[in-house]
Amino acid sequence: MNYQIIIKRIDTINEVEGYWSDEDFIHLLGKFNFPDAATAEKKNLPELLEMAISDYEPNEAAEIVLAYKLGEELNEGQIEQISHNMLIDKVCEEYPEIHMQARLFHVNQLLFKAYNGKFPNTKASVVHFSMTPTDGEVKELTAENVLKLLNNGLSDRNLIKRLFEDQMTKNIPFPTAEGIVWELNTADNVNFSLVTSENWINNDDVIASEFESVLEEIEVED
Repeated sequence: MNYQIIIKRIDTINEVEGYWSDEDFIHLLGKFNFPDAATAEKKNLPELLEMAISDYEPNEAAEIVLAYKLGEELNEGQIEQISHNMLIDKVCEEYPEIHMQARLFHVNQLLFKAYNGKFPNTKASVVHFSMTPTDGEVKELTAENVLKLLNNGLSDRNLIKRLFEDQMTKNIPFPTAEGIVWELNTADNVNFSLVTSENWINNDDVIASEFESVLEEIEVED
């Protein structure tokens, strides 16, 4: 199916609003030995957590938050290693398990705020765009569909295109797309906002704001 694509703008952000829920804050406050977190005013929870975190050494706090968000997938040794690496490197951009990068970003930025910059400041991008079919009906698009359709508007220097050239240009499955695209929001399946790491897509990556793309049916091998 043919699509007309318009990339409207890319916003650079330091945190994704609404990612951390009140329940998250209460659970984490408990892990940082903050008393009566459940009875605190909800609007004060983020600030209380920052205060509670700052009473710990940075790598100790990182271990606690990492264990909360990734403890089911990482062992203690891996968490300890990441907690030290986070103080010097942008782990959320470099970690080889791409499906974990979003959570590593959110953990990093929580710690960045709590320690007033002791952790590297990483950034995310919110890409606002429209994808309008020109020869068929509007259909629901997946992360995989969207990245393939954006391909023609992105520079050859773009990291996704460099690492996943075949998946971006051929009608083969692209399962990693679900890890690259942190959020994909739309109310009408035409106008979208996509949240990802600035490392994956940023303003310098866009070489065309209006272009056409073809979405082919994925060939699945028997």
